Order: sequence, then C-alpha cells, then structure tokens
Amino acid sequence: MKTYFRLISFAYPISKFAIPYVICTIITVVFGTLNLALLMPLLSVLFKGSGEEEGVIAPVLQQPEHFYNLKEWFNYLSNTLYYELGPYQALQYICVIIVISVFISNLFRYFCQRIMENFRIHTLLKLRKAVFDNVMDLDLGFFSSQRKGDVISKIASDVQTVQYSVTGTLQVVFKEPLQLIAYLATLFFLSPQLTFFSILVIPISGIVIGRIVKNLKHEAKIGQQSFANMITYLDEALSGIKIIKSFNSVSFVKKRFENENEYYASVMRKMAARQQLGSPVSELLGVTMVAIILLYGGSLVLSGKGSLDASAFITYIGIFSQVMRPAKALTDSFSNIHNGLAAGERVLELIDAKGKVQDKPDAIEVNTFEHQIIFDNVQFAYDEKPILKNINLEINKGETVALVGPSGGGKSTLVDLIPRFMDVNAGAILFDNKDLRDLNQESLRSLIGMVNQESILFNDTVFNNIAFGNESATLEQVEAAARIANAHDFISKLEYGYDSNIGDRGSKLSGGQKQRLCIARAVLKNPPIMLLDEATSALDTESERLVQDSLYKLMENRTTIVIAHRLSTIQNADKIVVLEDGKIVEVGPHLELMENNGLYRRLIDMQQFAES
Repeated sequence: MKTYFRLISFAYPISKFAIPYVICTIITVVFGTLNLALLMPLLSVLFKGSGEEEGVIAPVLQQPEHFYNLKEWFNYLSNTLYYELGPYQALQYICVIIVISVFISNLFRYFCQRIMENFRIHTLLKLRKAVFDNVMDLDLGFFSSQRKGDVISKIASDVQTVQYSVTGTLQVVFKEPLQLIAYLATLFFLSPQLTFFSILVIPISGIVIGRIVKNLKHEAKIGQQSFANMITYLDEALSGIKIIKSFNSVSFVKKRFENENEYYASVMRKMAARQQLGSPVSELLGVTMVAIILLYGGSLVLSGKGSLDASAFITYIGIFSQVMRPAKALTDSFSNIHNGLAAGERVLELIDAKGKVQDKPDAIEVNTFEHQIIFDNVQFAYDEKPILKNINLEINKGETVALVGPSGGGKSTLVDLIPRFMDVNAGAILFDNKDLRDLNQESLRSLIGMVNQESILFNDTVFNNIAFGNESATLEQVEAAARIANAHDFISKLEYGYDSNIGDRGSKLSGGQKQRLCIARAVLKNPPIMLLDEATSALDTESERLVQDSLYKLMENRTTIVIAHRLSTIQNADKIVVLEDGKIVEVGPHLELMENNGLYRRLIDMQQFAES
C-alpha cells in the first residue's frame, strides 16, 4: 500500500477532483439504483390490470409510517396513481419518472467519467514530469550503469500503466462499493429475509477471485522488465544498423529480439489468463446465486409465507442481478492493481535515484572566469576502479592545454570533471580558488562550451541545432556563428537553408558537416572556457582541415582544454599534459617534451611512422 499511496500523491491537489467526483457519484448511484427500484410500481400497475373488473372497490390509501420502508412507499405510489388517475395514465406517469431518473443518472455518470479522466491525465502529467526531471538531474555515472531502453520503458510504458491501473482503481474503490451498498440497502428494505440469505455470494466470490489473481504482481514485474529489454534491443538495433548489416548480424539481432518478444508474449498470456478468468467466474457465481434465490424466493411468494408479492420479487431479482456488476468491477480492479503497482515500483525507483553530483544548499553562483583552474591531488574512480591518481595541474586563463596519451589513460574523465559531470573522490578542483563542489552546476556550465568526438545533434532544423539552449538567438547571430565554424556555405546549399531538417542525429549530413554544426553551437554560446574532446579524430583529411580551421577560430581568446588524437594539431598548445594509466607523466610545451625523449616523443614517432 505504501507504493500505492506514493503514486497517488502525484495527483495532489486531490480535492480539486475528489469533491466534484464524490457529489456526482452519489447522484449517479442514487438515481441508478432508483431506475431499477421503479420497476416495482411499474409492475404493480401492470399486474393490477385495466381496473375494469366488476366489484373492485378502491381501497383507502395511507402513507407509510416509516420513510425507509421502500416497498410500502412504492406500493403507495402505484396505488395512488392507479386509483386516482387510472391504469394507463398511471403507467404514463411512472414511465416519465423512469426516463427522468435514467437521464439524471447517465448525465452525472458522464460527469464522473470526465472528472476521472482529467484526474488521470493530471496524475500522468505530474508523474511523467517528476520521472523525466529526476532523470535529467542525474550524473553521468548513473547512465553509464543503466540500460537506456530500461529508462525509456519506465518513462513511457510503465508510467502509462500506472495511469490506468492505479488511478482507475481509485475510481472503482470509491464508486463501486457505494453502488454495492446502495443495491444491498435497497434489497434489504425489499426483503431482509431474502437479503441475508443471498449476501453469502460476495465473500465466496471474493475468496475465489483472490485465489485466481494470486501472484499477478510478480508476473507483471517480469513482463515489464521483458518489455524494457525489448526497447533496449530496439534502440541498439536502430542506432547500430550500419554495424549490424556490415557484420552480417541481421539474423542474430532479429533472433535476439524475437526471443525476448516471445518471452514477453508468454508472460502476458499467463497474466491475461489469470485476469480474464476473474470475470467469467464471478459472473457464473452471480448467475448461480440468482438461480438459487429464484428457487428460494419463488417458494416464499408461492407459499405466501414471505412478505414479498410478485412485483416486489421481480424487482428484487432485477436489482440483485446488478449486484455482481460492482462486485465484479472490484475484483477486476484488484487484479489490475497488481500490474499497476509493479509498474509503479519501477517508476519510483527512477524517481528515487539520487545523483552523486548535488549542489549544496548555499552553492555559489559564478558568472565569470578570471584566473585559473587547479587540480589539487585529484583522484577519481568508477565503481572503486581507479581512473585518475594524484592529478596536480594548473590551467591558467587564456591558455590552450592539450591532453595526450594512450587510450584508457583518463583524458576524457579529467575533462568531464571540469563541468562537474562527476565529482572527485579525493583532492579538489579549484575554479578561481573556489572548490568546484561549492559551485552551482548551472552557473558553472554556462561558462563552459563543449565539442565532442561524437557529433551530438538533434532531429531538428539547422537553426535550432546551432541555437540549442539559446531561445533568444536571432538568425543573424546563428549565421555569424556558422560562418566562424566554416558551416555557412554548406548550410546555404541545403534545400531550406537554416530551416532544413538534418534528420535523426544529423543523419542527412556528412561527418565534417555535423562537427562544424557542433562547433557553431559552441561559438554561439561564446563561453570563456572550451573543452574539445578529439573533435577531428573521425574525419577525412579535407573535413579535418575545415574543422580544424573552425576550432582555431573557436579557441581564440579562450581557455581551451583539448583532448588530442592527432598530435600534429596541438603542437602550438601552451601546455601539453601527457597521461598514462591515470597519472600525469609529462607536462610542458611541444619542443620541451620532444627533447625529454619520454612518452610524448614515442607517441609522436609512432604516429609519424603510421602516417608515412
């Protein structure tokens, strides 16, 4: 129940929906029950006949003494109409009353449905927002240990399941018991003796249905995890379609997806079998009980031992046949709630996930970069595996610092620590003599621009990709940034220029064009600090020349940290830092490091040999 109440908490303020829903439901239940109860005066009039029999004397009519004596009140109503207005006109009046009652009950039933639908959408909106907001606030370490498909499944599918299962159950839990109570109260007023006998069906039905829906929650959780696996496989297949085809692995990928799909289908079949068995079983129990009541109640009517006449007994049977409808809705909702709670637990796991990088309550906002960034004995580890060890480094304002070294040496990790994508495990990084962990993340990142090895673009227009995050950017500003990035010429040749859509992840552009758009985006941001992560490593010679030229323009009058893949591009750097196995082994300008005949010299010689 703890999970259920936590999920419902996302519906606040509930009173906005609950109060009108309760009012409309009460009116719906009262008139819905009255619709059936009005069968009694209708049948009473019909059973009396035309009233033309000889010797029939109108009785003296008296109002019932007690307001709750439903049967006497209906007899009084039918007799009054019958003897004062005549049979046919009495029938007309009763039919008009029935139509009005049905209209009112259905009108307020519609209001109930609209209120509940608004409640459901309101809950879905807040829940999905809470999940997405928390996911976007998590640090990069979380995503390195999570499957993207599982996260997508929780935000898309599981939240939807919660919407229909949990909030739908709230509707059933209030309305159906109220309707059930109204039916039972009416039955009791018609015949207490018969009602005590017939009420046994409800606990019997509950016990049988409870046995049927047992273990549904466990199966639902397995099904949702299997669905998340399918989303992961789908995402990987679409993202890596070139590799899949080039390695002739299409059949392998198909088989992997089909196996998971078949497993998911088998779990869903088991769940459906359990869920759908509840409805026919409860209906069978209901019909069986109606048959028993027909025998027992019929014997009371025929023998004259009971207080029921024929019209009251038929009305009783009509109302009792409807008792199983709310009872069945309750049992169905209890089977559905297991599915919703299983999905809810997965959603709440994502909401409860806490990023390791958190702003302090009194975090300092920074608006400028004035002096230097200092790595003071910094250490960092992923899952207790050391990545950076005792890093001491000083990056002064306006310097270009290049990071080089073998793969796995910790270059990318060192760069990711500067914008606080992760926090250090030991030591400190000082930003103008302030510990990064004391700074507000957003204000810090507003001073930093990034161009990565992988061109991160969005399925949108050229303009929106360059102006990403800058809602006030004008076409003139975007165009100026594109010119600096050597991108304006190829953009002008696109069908719609800056309004051209570049496809999923920029699939309509070449590698060099995509990278130049990323550089233009960084130029438009115009930050004082620039982080370049092997921005030209995946490009051909011509594209590299254009991109490198763009990068030189980007680096002007900025503090730049460059991860270098092609060492020839960073020989003019103010400082070259050589990392190996998470440690700094050499620091200095190009000529000094060449004279040292250390690791840097060996890397240069190996690259020149490979290119010759």
